[in-house]
Amino acid sequence: MKDNKIIKCIREPSIIILYLMSKNFLWWLDDKSYIKLKYRLMVKSKLNLENPLTFNEKLQWLKLYDRKPEYTKMVDKYEAKKYVANIIGKKYIIPTLGIYNKFEEIDFEKLPDKFVIKPTHTSGDIFVCKDKNEIDYKKLKKEVKKWLKRKYYYLHREWPYKNIKPRIIIEEYMENESKEELKDYKIFCFNSEPKVTLVCSNRFQELKETFFDNDWKELDVTEGGHEKEKNIQKPINFEKMKELAKILSNNIPAGRIDLYEINGQIYFGEITIYPKSGYEEFSDERYNVLWGNWIQLPKT
Repeated sequence: MKDNKIIKCIREPSIIILYLMSKNFLWWLDDKSYIKLKYRLMVKSKLNLENPLTFNEKLQWLKLYDRKPEYTKMVDKYEAKKYVANIIGKKYIIPTLGIYNKFEEIDFEKLPDKFVIKPTHTSGDIFVCKDKNEIDYKKLKKEVKKWLKRKYYYLHREWPYKNIKPRIIIEEYMENESKEELKDYKIFCFNSEPKVTLVCSNRFQELKETFFDNDWKELDVTEGGHEKEKNIQKPINFEKMKELAKILSNNIPAGRIDLYEINGQIYFGEITIYPKSGYEEFSDERYNVLWGNWIQLPKT
């Protein structure tokens, strides 16, 4: 098995380069060169920055040329809560149990039995605790320290992450009274207009992703090879969700507003400026073009 991996790397040197990128060995490359190289390796085509047309191309363009200072606050897991609360109100915010600069500051005895831990400056890192008595603290400490050392900006050159202070945020564990699994409603907005909602379900097993239009009609497209979930019911507050997404995506050429519906109440998840970092793997390339047409790039 190990020999097969070596042979594959020899035949496909792009695997080695992408690995080096994931470990920040190419930190010294300027943003434009890095983004063009990674796009070539990931998408297998040349990035057109002079006249970008597709959704993925335009997100790469936006990484380089749309750099509003407020984006940093929007993607910081802690600061985003305050930012959003000031716009739409605190009732949509999942309560914070603590914010810490290092693992040793956390007093686990004061925490409830269930909670969620995240770093403020990365994407995708999370520890969900459903029973405090089952925590392997040595293992968790090692994981949290690894999070704090991550320089996430260098992975995809998403500029807003560059100046976020690495911290640890602990939030309340949210669940439905029915014990039904939470679904993540990710609303894609184009120049502040909600167009598509992605429902992520079965997150901690085999992730399923299902796209819907604004009338809750299921779209005939998948992303990243993920299967769809059948018969997803429209959330009770869907119209309100779109209304909030429109407000929160104001002045963002292409952004995604992630929301939850828990016991009939809407809660804010996060603001994503570059969905999938501009490497969406559409099952139908027509959507890559269509979504690209929906983005009006700012004049720069």
